[in-house]
Amino acid sequence: MVTRTIFRKITQLRDELELKINEVYDDNQDMVKVAENSLLLIDQAIRKVKDMVSTHHFENMAEEVYFFKKLKPQFISKFIYYSTILEIESQKPNAGNKALKKYYESEQEKLNNFYLEQAEFYSYYRREATYLDHKIFVRNSYDLKMKLSFGFYNFDTNFTTSHDHMIARFIATRQIDEFLKRQLENLGKNTNGKTLSPLVWSASKVGLIELVYALYQMRCFNGGNIELSEVIRFVEKSLNTDLGNFHKTIFEIRNRKQGPTKFLHLVSDHLTQHFLNTEGE
Repeated sequence: MVTRTIFRKITQLRDELELKINEVYDDNQDMVKVAENSLLLIDQAIRKVKDMVSTHHFENMAEEVYFFKKLKPQFISKFIYYSTILEIESQKPNAGNKALKKYYESEQEKLNNFYLEQAEFYSYYRREATYLDHKIFVRNSYDLKMKLSFGFYNFDTNFTTSHDHMIARFIATRQIDEFLKRQLENLGKNTNGKTLSPLVWSASKVGLIELVYALYQMRCFNGGNIELSEVIRFVEKSLNTDLGNFHKTIFEIRNRKQGPTKFLHLVSDHLTQHFLNTEGE
């Protein structure tokens, strides 16, 4: 199988995994159950990716770097995220808001310590540097002078480079930080009153899902560090609407005969016409 075909299959597998995880959120709002069910799905997906790549010989170094730096971490980060959420939520104290606040803040401190420990490589990651990629994102090309994971020699060398796991941890850590912030915000909310938004969505609900999904795929919300189901719930609450089984709608949008961007084209055409009509005003 050629690398291009493998990358296409992996990308499709990632998109399908995201939709399946969003279905888990629909069925259950208990984060322990969500994490447990999501981990089962993620494990299945990672095993499929591993089967495709472990024995594959990349045609050039750039392809191998792309897989280990960009593609694989998208799967591993999800496993790290939900494993951590499972641990946090299953071990949180059965106490009042004050104790919970202290608990979540201590978890945030752990994240800060992780960033401090990995400050040098985190800088490399944030700057999108590439000068070390040939050493740290190619199999069996690690540099012993660099800081390696203590468990590095326990990894499968056919499916691991020295630093792809660290990229996944950076992605997951951002998502965990967002989760902890939301938990702390929820603790501070006044649950006695409910403020209704003055805005109500009056166009097609399918159109709204198409719009939100497009923005989600462009990583417009939290830099991409949030699940689609959470974005949908926020939009529903903000616009006083119920988007129903949105993952089924997305599947139908993707496969409709007139193309998946019907509403987006309509928005673009209307805005373009508006500006043409107002030229010179």
